[in-house]
Amino acid sequence: MNKNLGFTPEDREENIRRISEVAKLFADGGIVAVTSFISPFARDRQQARQLHEAAGLHFFELFVDTPIEVCEQRDVKGLYRKARAGILKGFTGIDSVYEKPECPDLVLKSSEWTVSECVEKIVNLLIKKGILSASMCKNVLELLAPGDQVEALKAEAENLPKLNITLLDCQWVQVLSEGWATPLTGFMREREYLQCLHFGCLLDEGAVNLSVPIVLPLSSEDKERLEHATAFTLVYEGKNVAIMRQPEFFAHRKEERVSHIWGTSNPRHPHIKMIFESGDWLVGGAIEVPERIKWNDGLDEFRKTPAELQDEFRRRGSEAVFAFQLRNPIHNGHALLMQDTREKLVKRGYKEPLLLLHPLGGWTKDDDVPLSVRIQQHKAVLKEGILDDAHTVLAIFPSPMLYAGPTEWHCRTRMVAGAQFYIVGRDPAGMPHPDTKKDLYDPTHGKKVLQMAPGLTKLEIVPFREAAYNKKLGKMDYYSPQNHDDFDFISGTRMRLLARTGQTPPDGFMAPSAWKVLADYYQSVQQS
Repeated sequence: MNKNLGFTPEDREENIRRISEVAKLFADGGIVAVTSFISPFARDRQQARQLHEAAGLHFFELFVDTPIEVCEQRDVKGLYRKARAGILKGFTGIDSVYEKPECPDLVLKSSEWTVSECVEKIVNLLIKKGILSASMCKNVLELLAPGDQVEALKAEAENLPKLNITLLDCQWVQVLSEGWATPLTGFMREREYLQCLHFGCLLDEGAVNLSVPIVLPLSSEDKERLEHATAFTLVYEGKNVAIMRQPEFFAHRKEERVSHIWGTSNPRHPHIKMIFESGDWLVGGAIEVPERIKWNDGLDEFRKTPAELQDEFRRRGSEAVFAFQLRNPIHNGHALLMQDTREKLVKRGYKEPLLLLHPLGGWTKDDDVPLSVRIQQHKAVLKEGILDDAHTVLAIFPSPMLYAGPTEWHCRTRMVAGAQFYIVGRDPAGMPHPDTKKDLYDPTHGKKVLQMAPGLTKLEIVPFREAAYNKKLGKMDYYSPQNHDDFDFISGTRMRLLARTGQTPPDGFMAPSAWKVLADYYQSVQQS
């Protein structure tokens, strides 16, 4: 378009004029046009602004404030070198002036900030100006109050009507406030709830995968007390944890809800039992959380938010993050799969693939191993080198467990945290049927459903390969049906029995120090 232009002031002016006209055509068609051109003269930039504003179109002037020496270091074409040598005349910053913007809409210090940070600031500007929707653009939408608003929000919370919430509810507040359920701005309103229940997605701004309802139950008495309030405070164990605004109340049709999500309404399912015991109404609305939720159990250092995890991945220079979700202790079969996944990513050319070892940290059923024991066991696995500590990030995922099999939402949340690959285990989030004790869900369906699920396009599913103890090799190995007799399948039930009775599993099944953590726990339970 501008191949006939040079570096004279007249040609530079014409260059920006042509660019402005083309950008205006895009903007007029509803497209956000980002133009990254050298525009050294204030007059030309002002003319570009006037061209857009005269047509009723937005125009933003961004100043990429970069020292000349940094520009020269980044000059892959060698233009600065030619200008220094006098080969190129009228080169901006060398022998032609650059008129620094006096009042730019945004300053980008590209010598101090990463590309991602600069892009985020541009997107934030467009959100602030109403050009883009926050829920569409924010890969992590936190609901935590900015630092300068915390005290005012705390003071407001003290003077609002109160709603006492349960441990489960408070865990969902943490999930929402940290951005795991992006783009939700709070507990689901009825429209969001119905979309989730019937389609497994939020649909108002494209298909956003969200397969489990995040809702807040309350009693009829609380509903009658609060239904005319425009805002009220959520209180857990005497502490104000959030403010809900513009609440919407709707009926909690419990049997319909559990039948859709679990495929059963059996009240002996532990999570379904809690739902049937909860309030007959649901309330949805935006929430504001004054401070991060802390549990003060010695494990808060592992509770990293999605934004913190993304920062950690960037700091380590990883191009690929693969996530492994678990609620059980790690044996060497799990480790084999994680090791194998990293090797495959390296072979595919990724630099520094990182494992996000991400145990679930919210509510679990009574017979599951407690979180504190699991973290201790995971640390032992890392210390023994079964998993490479240098290429692993151990963090806690704060969500409660639903035991909803293929319907669980764990996969999508790791995408929010910045993972590009997700290892799917056998029978993810499954459990025995409360009555028959057979598998409640087909063990292979989790993998199949995730590979078809809408809204997970940024995530590659890594299917689980079944591992068992190879008696000939004396270690965990991928199961081969042709050599079935060589393998010993050590079930969870058998593992617990060995631990309770002080026995040890075969060498190579689990790191010895990690097994000791597990055995000590089960023996203490049996003694108590």
